[in-house]
Amino acid sequence: MSRLRTLGIVGTVLLSSFLTALDNTVVNVALPQISRELDLDEADLKWVAAVYPLALASFLLAGGQLSDSKGRRWTLLTGIAAFTASSLCCGLSETGSLLVACRGAQGIGAALILPASLAILSHDIPPRARTAGFGATMAILASALALGPVISGMVTQYSGWEWLFFMNVPLGLISFLACAVAVPRFSVKGLDSRSPFAVSTHLLALASASCAAVVYCLIEGPTYGFTRPPIIIAGCFAMIGLTVIFFNAGGSRNKSLTVLFCQRTFIGGVITQLLWGLGVSGVYFYTSQFLQNGLRLSPSAAGLAFTPVASALLLTAPFVAALARRFGDHRVTAAGLVLVSVGLLLIALGSVHGALTHLLPGLSAIGVGSALALPMTTRALESAPHHLSGLAAGLFSATRELSGVFGIALVGAVVTFVQAASLAADVSRGDAFLAGYQMGLCIAAVLVGAAAPVAVWALRDRPVRGRDEHPSGAPTGERN
Repeated sequence: MSRLRTLGIVGTVLLSSFLTALDNTVVNVALPQISRELDLDEADLKWVAAVYPLALASFLLAGGQLSDSKGRRWTLLTGIAAFTASSLCCGLSETGSLLVACRGAQGIGAALILPASLAILSHDIPPRARTAGFGATMAILASALALGPVISGMVTQYSGWEWLFFMNVPLGLISFLACAVAVPRFSVKGLDSRSPFAVSTHLLALASASCAAVVYCLIEGPTYGFTRPPIIIAGCFAMIGLTVIFFNAGGSRNKSLTVLFCQRTFIGGVITQLLWGLGVSGVYFYTSQFLQNGLRLSPSAAGLAFTPVASALLLTAPFVAALARRFGDHRVTAAGLVLVSVGLLLIALGSVHGALTHLLPGLSAIGVGSALALPMTTRALESAPHHLSGLAAGLFSATRELSGVFGIALVGAVVTFVQAASLAADVSRGDAFLAGYQMGLCIAAVLVGAAAPVAVWALRDRPVRGRDEHPSGAPTGERN
């Protein structure tokens, strides 16, 4: 494959990934203007913000299965088209209900884009370019997350909230054309639905519905109480659904899941991603609140405060491959996770001083550590067989999205509990929130630190490419 085509594939993945990540946060600053113009109440606004990640997390597994059955290129093109069209409809929406529906359609389009993109990076570009591709993708995702509030504030102030969605249209068209030209037409042999390696459609639907029920409980429960009948019903459905999935995932009709979860590297990557997301995602959400409510920064300034994370990740990512070859994937990944954990503790210490400059070392450490942890993602997705690459990417992406939701809920519960206890002890509201925020940071640091030994276990004994292979063609070090 020529370098130009490789760059075209990576560029397509980067642009589409940037758009899907940006829409996770880009509406937050615009919500007051949306509320005034569309006459929305508080509950409506929460759904405008929440329905996108809800749909994204719920349909990721289906997107991964579709990537394997229809092909990575077809799935990516379909996802980009759906995302672009629904973005246009979002900008044209004149009612809250229509805006929520179109935001949900955006999430479904993103659920097709993400697993197909990761699968393309894993299998459709040369091995030497994969780590760089994943590094650039992670940097783009971090940049989108950091730039979301800044872009939202500027566009909303000078052009109106509609242009937050209209700007996706030309970028989506460019991404669609680049994908059509650069990505190989037959990037994968389709996986027949009757194949023993095809996941049951009913199981995928149940998994999507169960994820949606869990996210619904986490979104509605803290606001309206977990004892409301709809939340209780959703929680019971989620528990029953997840139980059914657990007992049927390894059945004869779902051999693909058995194959994936028998891969030590893949299951280790999923666990590591889960622990990382539980820690970092929740802290990211509440750090934004601390910057605006505690340090009194504007939303745009608060968004700019996160640029050290993206900058450090971007500057470190090009050196990760060389470090992994020198010290081993397991050591580099574990060191990165430990560094992220230390960064969270540094933020907790820096928050005491009440100045943004004291948070920068911790934010930078999180960026560097997250870059060093990239080999875990690369190895986990590479360990999946080619005919299951889309499903593996879907599972991995679903873990990231859901861990973010769970992380916000977990850290939020810690913040709320400590804040309530502090207020009961006659501590001021600002100091009470700070105490809860710092405890949440400490809990998050423990979760991320716990992922380091998992990474060492999952990545130990890396096989030398081209040697020590199983007769089927898979390295023996990946079949455990």
